Amino acid sequence: MSALQFRNVTLGYDRHPAVHHLSGEIASGALTAVVGPNGAGKSTLFKGIVGVLTPFSGEISRGGIDPREIAYLPQAAEIDRSFPINVFDMVAMGLWRKAGLFGGIGTRERDVVERALSTVGLTGFESRGIGTLSGGQMQRMLFARLLLQDAKLIVLDEPFNAIDTKTCADLLELVHRWHGEKRTVLAALHDFEVVRANFPDTLLLAREQVAWGATSKVLTPDNLAKARHMCEAFDEEAAACAA
Repeated sequence: MSALQFRNVTLGYDRHPAVHHLSGEIASGALTAVVGPNGAGKSTLFKGIVGVLTPFSGEISRGGIDPREIAYLPQAAEIDRSFPINVFDMVAMGLWRKAGLFGGIGTRERDVVERALSTVGLTGFESRGIGTLSGGQMQRMLFARLLLQDAKLIVLDEPFNAIDTKTCADLLELVHRWHGEKRTVLAALHDFEVVRANFPDTLLLAREQVAWGATSKVLTPDNLAKARHMCEAFDEEAAACAA
């Protein structure tokens, strides 16, 4: 059974395509890395998966999952660290689908939040403002929020970028836990060693598919060189798609 199917999907911004004619599928319960050079379209693809972007053409099938039910972690740069909220309340936002946007947080919900914080190693940080957190602590907090969403499909955009080795290892344990629970996990990554050690399947993207399948067969020198050349050759001034 497929968690995601892409049928000749083209995605982009202001009528300029950033991902071209992608076709393929991701099986339910798969653990898949999405890799490629800077500007390859990884974040664009993820925004299409979670419904932030509508394809210019083609179709994304989510196996009956409502986009609002996807657990999505955007890149750290997209998160407003100046927002006046503490760690506990930020994590508790992961319960909004169950409790409602304005639902109360009772004893049971508080216990669930506390367990999630303990799981990611942030016990004692509940009252800290999110702006005071280090990069690694911020990612731990965001993974705690993902835990509470209890989603079948989890999409992580550069989740291990600019964090310490210990935090990376701890969060990878959570990724493997989700995989063991038969959840579908996609992660955009740039560290090929992390990909090779932890992700059985990989999509190599360079604005279009370069290779897709078993990681050992995708991350070859020839494929990586091809991806670099394809991105370098892309014309930023290419004509926009027809309106």
